[in-house]
Parts: sequence; structure tokens; C-alpha cells
Amino acid sequence: MLLPENKERGFAMEQIKAYGVQNAVSLLSPLQITRRVVGAEDVAIDIAYCGVCHSDIHQVRNEWGNSIYPMVPGHEIVGIVTAVGSKVKRFKVGDKVGVGCMVDSCGECPDCKEGLEQFCSHAVMTYNSLEKDKKTLAQGGYSTKIVVQQDFVLSIPKNLPLDKTAPLLCAGITTYSPLRHWRAGPGKRVAIIGLGGLGHMAVKIAHAMKAEVTVLTRTLDKETDAKQLGADHVFATSDAQTFEKLARHFDLIINTVSVKLDWGQYLGLLKRDGSMVLLGVPSDAPQLHAFPLIMGRRSLAGSLIGGIKETQEMLDFCGKHKITADIELIPIGKINEAYERILKAQVRYRFVIDMASLKK
Repeated sequence: MLLPENKERGFAMEQIKAYGVQNAVSLLSPLQITRRVVGAEDVAIDIAYCGVCHSDIHQVRNEWGNSIYPMVPGHEIVGIVTAVGSKVKRFKVGDKVGVGCMVDSCGECPDCKEGLEQFCSHAVMTYNSLEKDKKTLAQGGYSTKIVVQQDFVLSIPKNLPLDKTAPLLCAGITTYSPLRHWRAGPGKRVAIIGLGGLGHMAVKIAHAMKAEVTVLTRTLDKETDAKQLGADHVFATSDAQTFEKLARHFDLIINTVSVKLDWGQYLGLLKRDGSMVLLGVPSDAPQLHAFPLIMGRRSLAGSLIGGIKETQEMLDFCGKHKITADIELIPIGKINEAYERILKAQVRYRFVIDMASLKK
């Protein structure tokens, strides 16, 4: 259905089905949103699957204090190209493609020119963001279709199934980027804190990079899973002896959890010049004494998804090594239940929405 031309923005709009929220306390429910028709540099995508990220919950419920409503979440999008603009050269109708956490950026700042669009101060996130006109709300992948500027569309390797590939667009790049930046590989000891949606991808990718991989998890309940995913060792952090046994042991620690931890205790597991990289955002700010850093010349760092070039590199790497996410496929009608199960750690390891359920 084409709506009348939007004179202010200069193009007609198409109305489509979606799932979203009107405020921070409402449940996700059906709604109608509009997408622009395809411009010269745009790619139109029929969404097949969309992964469910913990950050969707944070933003839907305004836990980070920056939410804009109405909101349609979803930034782990995969589907099929249905139309391309006249200036699009890399994609054609029928291609398997993906869209991650960003749909545009300024293209001119040093970050953009270095392929680090995620740090651009004018980046347009896939949802909970304003487009370049600073008026139009960007809406995400819990919907049937999306139109995206060509530079932010990614090619999906032909050997990877779309449903299990969807989480790579966030969980995959979020873990691949720090592993690559801090040079995980042969001869490196890498620890992964947490074995959830991010953690299970970090284990698979670090293993494929040929690092020695250790999972640090509260209990040993997931030990079998961890080793099947590629972990060489699994230790329970609820056991105080773990921190004695592994003192000054690791080159790199990837912290995938969003809960408050004693960062100083974990920094003590690093060798001299080792780094701990934060991916999760605890709701309460942890306290950290300087000594764990000073006494080993250690670093505490953070990492944010990855640029478009690196995201494509990650997808190609996963295609080469046949890496996908472990998923539970759900219809859109079960999304509110899925959110509650994520909060209770009752998924192994990533929910993915079958968008065919929204098109009925």
C-alpha cells in the first residue's frame, strides 16, 4: 500500500506490519509503520528472520534512559533483496543480505573514513535513533520489510542458513571485533566471561581463531555445552579457588555479561600487559581500585560492535569456518515471553523471530 507523497521528506511511503511498543511499560504488540520507497542508493529487503538481542530489552524498557517511542526493535536482520536503486551495484534482487546495528552515518568524519562507523557521532542506529533528517524515527527488524542505504547492507555467505546467521549481525560482530583487535590467535590464552548469546559466539569465534579458550561461568552447569562449542577449559567463578588457580594466566578476557562483577578480581587473572574488554553494560557502575591495573600494567577496555567492513569480514570468516549461532526459532507472537526467558537465562543461546509469522 502506497501512502500519499510525503512533501516534507520528498518521497512516498509504504505502510508495513511490525511489532513494537508505545512506551516503556507496554508489551510488544502489532502496529503499522512506514518505510520509504527505494531511492537511488537504497536496497529494499524482505525480512526473513530477526534475532532478539538483550539490548532490545534494555531499549524497549528505557533502561538506558535514551529510548524514543513508538519503537520497533531489532538489529539482527536477514532477508532477501526485493528491489535496488539505480546507483546500487553490489546487490541484486534475490540476494541473501543482512542489516546490523547501523543503517547510516555521516561518511565524512575520521571514524567513518577509517571504517569505524560505529563511533561516528552522527551514526543512525537501526532503531531507537533519528535518521539524518533528525525528524524521522528509524525502526528496526521486528517488521516485514526494511529499506537501507546500500553501504550498510551486508552479503550473507551462501553456505550459511539465514535463521542461524541473524545473530551474527550483532552477537557475532560484537565478539569478533575485540577478538580480532586484541589479536586472539595461536599461542594466546583467551577467557570468556559468561556463556549466553554473546558468550557462545565468542567461544566459537575464538576457537576458530585457534586461541586457547576458557569459559568462566558462575557454575559448571554449561560445561558440556561450552566444550561442544569449542572451549578448552571451563571454570566456575563461584569457586574461590578458580581465582587462585588462574591468577596471571590469560592474555585476554572478554566480558560478555551485563551484571555487576568485581572487575579487580577478574583483572587479577590477566598476565602482565593483558587486557579485559567489556561488552556488557551493568545497570550499576562497578567500583575499581587502581592496583589491579598498575601491578600488572594491565588494561581495562571496551568494544562496540564493529564497522561495516569488519562486519562483512566477520560474516566471511564465519562462512569459511561454518560458524552460526545456536538458536531457538519463535513466532512473533511469543516475543514477550522470549524477553522474560532471556532475563531468566532460559535460552540456549539466542532467540530468532521467524518473520513469516508476522506476514500471515
